[in-house]
This record gives sequence, structure tokens and C-alpha cells, in this order.
Amino acid sequence: MQKYIVSLLQKTSNDSFMTDKKPELSDAMKRKLQPKRFIKNPIVGTKFTIAISSAKGGVGKSTFATNLALALKKVGCKVGLLDADIYGPSIPKMFDINEKPKSDGQKLDPITKYDIQCMSIGFLTDQQTPMIWRGPMVTSAIKTFTQKVNWKDLDFIIVDMPPGTGDTQLTFSQEIKMDGAIIVSTPQEVALLDVKRGIKMFDKLGVKILGLVDNMSFFVGDDGKKYKIFGEGGVKKTAEEFQKEFLGEIPINPEVGNSGDQGKPIVESNSDHEISKIYLDFAKKIKSTYL
Repeated sequence: MQKYIVSLLQKTSNDSFMTDKKPELSDAMKRKLQPKRFIKNPIVGTKFTIAISSAKGGVGKSTFATNLALALKKVGCKVGLLDADIYGPSIPKMFDINEKPKSDGQKLDPITKYDIQCMSIGFLTDQQTPMIWRGPMVTSAIKTFTQKVNWKDLDFIIVDMPPGTGDTQLTFSQEIKMDGAIIVSTPQEVALLDVKRGIKMFDKLGVKILGLVDNMSFFVGDDGKKYKIFGEGGVKKTAEEFQKEFLGEIPINPEVGNSGDQGKPIVESNSDHEISKIYLDFAKKIKSTYL
């Protein structure tokens, strides 16, 4: 019996499953295990793509995107505005657009308002209809808006991204050539936690962050004093922590919200307003950086 056990051990020690030698992978399996390489395509018809992002909703991202697009137009650039927030499109309301885009059977024509070429899922649906779509449908819509829209001779296309770090951000970052991203936030700690996630996402996906904006940073009371109701300095400290540029503060002003609700953002309705001048300064800086 003992001889039998010794013989069995000697036999099995020569079998492949008892050795330290790793099994050889086939060429097909090696290809499957390689990390996927994404080809980043530019948006046809535009020179530069700038994403406006906020990891947290309700911080004024769409207001920033619309006014920045208008400010770039006012400093002499040809501009497009792409509403990439599939679940909560804002551009139809903020630009007072109630028509549907035309199509040549292959591509959609952007709707031009205030000399800005615009596209939004909100142009294709009723404003009160919820978009109950899973990730693949959202990705398909984004690809349509970036590759199957007749954007024409644009210097910049401003992309109003949805809040968070989900499918839309991933699709844009992996498959679309983005030339930069601006992150908008309020100074609240709860918003800044999400901003930090957004910074890490863009860094990991290789998208250059142009800087952080402290939106709704304060309001000026009737007594002339500044009241920082959401906290103070948080966005700037976050920019410093991650070695990103701090682009500046935008105060709260009721006229900004009212003008957007009426379909004519503040930069278009009153270019001499103090808030408009802040956006114009942003636009001049972006123009000088890229053009």
C-alpha cells in the first residue's frame, strides 16, 4: 500500500496541474484581456470642445454654460451649445426654444438662437416628458448629438454636462476629443465632496481641467455687505488641494435667475450687468488660450 501511494505521488507530481508552470493563454484570449483603447473623435464642425461640469446638481451649471456661450459670442467667437443633460435638459427653457430641429435624413440641423447653434434632447420631446432611459440609450443619444448634427464652422462648442460622474461623462471623456473642462460648484461642503470626485474622474480619463468656479458665492444685501450663506473659500481651497486653477467667484443675483427663466440669459439681456462682465472676462481668457 505504501509503495502504491509513493508511486501515485510521483505520477501526479509530473502532471501539469501539480506544477508551478502557468498555462499558456491563446492569442485570442490575450487580445480580450488587453485594456480597451478608445479613439477620441472631435465633434465635426468645431475646433474646440469645452465641457461645463458639476458633480452636484443645483449649483448653476446650466446658467454658467449658457452665459459663457453667449459671452464667447460677444468676444467674437462662433459658438455652439450642446445640452448633454439627457435626463434634465435646460437649454430649451433658458433659450426659449420651442421648435424641433430639421433633418436631411442623415443628420440633424442645430437650432440657432442669439447666434448660438444649439442642440438638446429637449428639442425632440415635450418639456414635461421624463426620459426614462437606460445607459445605452443615453450613450446613443450623445453619439448622435456629437457625430450626427450639422455643426457649422464653430470655434467652440460648450457642452452642458449632466451632474455626477455617470454614463454621459464616461462617453464624452473616452470617445470625444474634449479640449478642457470647467467645474462649477457652490462653496458648500456637500457639493465639494462631489467636486473632488469629478476632478479625480477627469484626471483619470485624461481630460484637462481648465479650472474651478465658485458660483453663488455670496450676495450683496441692501446694506452693501457681502453675505456668504453657503460658506466661504471652499472651492478655492479645493482647487489648491488638487493643484487646479481657481477661475473666480460669481455672486448670487436675482436678475440672473429671472433672465434665464424668461429665455434670455443675463449676458444677452444686459451685457453691461456686473455678472455679465464676469462671464465676458472668462470668455476673453478662454479665447486667448485657444485662438
